[in-house]
Amino acid sequence: MREVGRVRWVSGPVVKARLRVPLGLLEQVWVGGERLAGEVIASEHGEATVQVYEETSGLRPGEPVWSDGRPLEVELGPGLLGQTFDGIQRPLERLLRGGRGIDRGAAADALPERAWPFEPCVEPGLELPGGALLGAVRETELIEHRVLVPPAVGGRLTWIAPAGEVARDATVAVLTAPDGTAHEVGLVQRWPVREPRPVRRRLDATRPIVTGQRVLDTFFPIAVGGAAALPGPFGAGKTVLQHSLAKGCDAQVIVYVGCGERGNEMAQVLAEFPALTDPATGRPLLERTILVANTSNMPVAAREASIFTGLAMAEYYRDMGYHVALMADSTSRWAEALREIAGRLEEMPAEEGYPAYLPSRLAAFYERAGVVETLSGARGSVTIIGAVSPPAGDVTEPVTQHTQRFTRALWSLSRDLASARHYPAIGWEASYSFYGDAVAGWWEAEGGEGWTELRHAAAQVLEQDARLEPIVRLVGSEALPDRQRWVLEAARLLKEGYLRQNALHPVDAACPPRKQVELLRLFVRLFELGRDLVAAGVPLVRLRRALDTRRLLRLKESVPNDDPSAVTAALAELERDLAALRAGAPAPSGRDDAEVPT
Repeated sequence: MREVGRVRWVSGPVVKARLRVPLGLLEQVWVGGERLAGEVIASEHGEATVQVYEETSGLRPGEPVWSDGRPLEVELGPGLLGQTFDGIQRPLERLLRGGRGIDRGAAADALPERAWPFEPCVEPGLELPGGALLGAVRETELIEHRVLVPPAVGGRLTWIAPAGEVARDATVAVLTAPDGTAHEVGLVQRWPVREPRPVRRRLDATRPIVTGQRVLDTFFPIAVGGAAALPGPFGAGKTVLQHSLAKGCDAQVIVYVGCGERGNEMAQVLAEFPALTDPATGRPLLERTILVANTSNMPVAAREASIFTGLAMAEYYRDMGYHVALMADSTSRWAEALREIAGRLEEMPAEEGYPAYLPSRLAAFYERAGVVETLSGARGSVTIIGAVSPPAGDVTEPVTQHTQRFTRALWSLSRDLASARHYPAIGWEASYSFYGDAVAGWWEAEGGEGWTELRHAAAQVLEQDARLEPIVRLVGSEALPDRQRWVLEAARLLKEGYLRQNALHPVDAACPPRKQVELLRLFVRLFELGRDLVAAGVPLVRLRRALDTRRLLRLKESVPNDDPSAVTAALAELERDLAALRAGAPAPSGRDDAEVPT
């Protein structure tokens, strides 16, 4: 590390320094006597502008600036999983001092100092390109960490470490390039956070991320390698829903980035995740999770870097052949950091004070999602779900509008649904997904036959219900004919028995595909049978008496997730009861109007 200049001017997280030697754009620097971490964001005429990732109070003109000539980078290697980092990948658990936070200028290696059991999978003498697989270590019980040749390195493998314990900083292989240059490859690599990792080619997205949330999986699915925006007003449940997605989705690795959110929410995440169990394996969920915590009281510049720090780590596991889900909560706070820094740089503001390059920065984030064939020939993906916090729930503000340009799914949270205690509060009228056709084949094969027709039929029920709602508010439901009142009743049952989920219930918190399809089939078939009965002249009051609605609404919680046969049996019983009703038989005993919710 060398001294490259002196501080000339300080304004919050932005520092200007006179340079003795030229610095490159995005080069990492350390500022002042406490060596505060920063990054060069402008350099001209012997002066550099630096955004500092730590609190700058007390920093004075004349203090030194150091650089090692490298951009802002992350350390990549075994030991990332299970850790919590700040926005520039400092390990919080090792640097936190009780409730006093992190000392300014504090630094520590991101990866723990320990040995790993290395198992080689190639022999010396092979020609290996960048990204080739060298071997593996068991990082956690859930994830095998695959050791790769760095993307920019390649050549003939002249030596590889034998099976056994390998120290974190040890060399595990030596490759000789065609020009005779020897490259030592270790367990640990470094990678610039703002540079996408190279891949062989991008692939089409044909498989869904199964979120476990029925409203999303059925009506607004997201494909593996897709991108979704999650806008919603304060209190609508964005953070709770992202927590549920992180716990219940079927991604192999989770990267959760808390970007500028309230400290108590991140504290809840840090307290909950170590105690959570992976539903698929029974192991601790933290064994396949990385947390990046940058709360609203932390330096604003580090908030801007945090999502790219999380992305770099997500792409690293993608290159091993894993399917990674990145949750960013929230990109609005990240955009506010851009706006504050742009204001201090006296840049010309655009919409609502945001910098003119806001769309390009959002694009640089969301377009790093995708399914790829890695340099080693494996198939991996990064799926991005970004929460948006529009002021007062105004989805016409710039961050929400520009985000929709770069995502193919919008999960819009509704204040009215949240006020009615309907969770997840996904507004089915304002939300959309363009991944439905792409993932339909998977759902038909894995979830159940007829998935496409069932979701369309259920959507039509909700659409008819929405058209009737203004009339009901004007004249009341009793003024409507039975066929329209049945639409209202069937839609209510669909909403309460299928779309609403209890995030705290051990069974209902996450619903597997086959159970989702069978539940959907039941409520769609119920609507169709009731519609036909009413059309045949059966009074609605008799139809209501024939239905055990309490039992139907409890199926989502009472039926085990691993055996949805009870839902199929309930549908068969329902069809028998309604067939008897149509034939003129009396309604089954033990059910009366008291059991019919009003």
